[in-house]
Amino acid sequence: MGGFNVKPSSERRELSILPRMLAPLVTGQSTSWVTVSVASLPQETMDDDHFVAPEDFGEDKSIWTQMKEIAMFAGPATGLWICGPLMSLIDTAVIGQGSSVELAALGPGTVLCDNLSYVFMFLSIATSNMIATSLAKEDKNEVQHQISILLFVGLACGVGMLLFTKLLGTRILTAFTGLKNMHIVPAANTYVQIRGLAWPALLVGWVAQSASLGMKDSWGPLKALAVASAVNGIGDIILCCFLGYGIAGAAWATMVSQVVAAFMMIGALNAQGFNAFSLSIPSPKELVQILELAAPVFITMISKVAFFTLLTYFATKMGTVTIAAHQVMVQVFCMCAVWGEPLCQTAQSFMPELIYGVNRSLEKARMLLKSLVIIGALIGFMVGTVATCVPWLLPHLFTTDRVIIGEMHKVLLPFFIALMVTPSTLSLEGTLLAGRDLRFLSLSMSGCFSLGGLLLMLVLSGGCGLPGCWWGLAGFQWARFSLALKRLTSPHGILYSEEFNQHKLEKLKAA
Repeated sequence: MGGFNVKPSSERRELSILPRMLAPLVTGQSTSWVTVSVASLPQETMDDDHFVAPEDFGEDKSIWTQMKEIAMFAGPATGLWICGPLMSLIDTAVIGQGSSVELAALGPGTVLCDNLSYVFMFLSIATSNMIATSLAKEDKNEVQHQISILLFVGLACGVGMLLFTKLLGTRILTAFTGLKNMHIVPAANTYVQIRGLAWPALLVGWVAQSASLGMKDSWGPLKALAVASAVNGIGDIILCCFLGYGIAGAAWATMVSQVVAAFMMIGALNAQGFNAFSLSIPSPKELVQILELAAPVFITMISKVAFFTLLTYFATKMGTVTIAAHQVMVQVFCMCAVWGEPLCQTAQSFMPELIYGVNRSLEKARMLLKSLVIIGALIGFMVGTVATCVPWLLPHLFTTDRVIIGEMHKVLLPFFIALMVTPSTLSLEGTLLAGRDLRFLSLSMSGCFSLGGLLLMLVLSGGCGLPGCWWGLAGFQWARFSLALKRLTSPHGILYSEEFNQHKLEKLKAA
């Protein structure tokens, strides 16, 4: 999965896959190499100047070369996922140096802005999945049409969320924080109303970014978000530290950076040879097709978002000090958890070809998954260790309040346990998304949310405090991992059952 050259090609290329000593997850086999050889798409399917030729899996490279080539796609994609949480983390660090009340206000504020935006990840995932599948069918016109209708859907959702924030933002924050914490509502509402102005640009940018990733281009979107992160950081320093605008300055910096990112993301998609300024209203049939894919993904994402929202809700009930400590820890967790998202994206970009493509091979799909899970385990341990050390050894980066620091230190162990399994979990869930095993994914995630929410209620009633909430998060993450792993190693799952995939393939052809 090495470099993705923007040029026509008729050559075959090969990329090594893991030896069978790593596979399957549940059975042992002798060591040997397998080869996946996938011919490049025909030259006439796309413009000569914009054809994206993916590299394939070959046989003469070591495991470390395999890891390196995966990193050539997943590495830049890591930056994409880090930029969003990094913006909120920068806000947290800057605001925490000035006011504990405003730091606490960021808790419900970022829940309403960031967590609600994650609800629309179904749009991003649907875009990436549909574009990757259309490219496998070698139809550029279909790709352009899908981009146009998905951009329209993203813009419509963005305008709807802008109005939703304007009309109901204050009421939601008031209900969320409760009567005991009414003093943080004005600051939280200021933050939400300013950031809400970026909703249309944010969702349009997500569609453009996901379309590029579906084409296996991760460098263009990365450049856009790198510039946006720089704009956010510089804006925070100028508006908050020098001009003293506090939480309002942090909101303006983040809002402007999101608009900048959207325009640069559109430019990156245009550079691929597609018109990202073309919008098309989807027909009823196309809307149904999008909903069939998006609805289970929506249930999955809203279950995940709802659990993290519930986590912050229960922490808010414990007082200003506790919510301030939770805000720091959850922002660090979110920024580090996204290190697993590139593995999820790699599965979504490359698995459809192996599961449904012309040269489909379930064996090679299983080998790719094992590679991603192993890389995820390594990333989880390393990132979990570093992330735990930051609030443990360097808490003054976020606050100088010793009481808040003490609360942060109480949750370090469940914080590490929850974070270390996240990258491997995301690689498994990305494979389920690529294989369109969406019904299982939505049911399992909603089940984890229901049981996790019940556990959090017991924790709150039992007086376990913030550590109890974070142990609930650890259980939620490990439950997701266990269910996804069991599904993918099942002989009746998408990576083993030809009958399962034949049914899905027929549905794709019909669509």
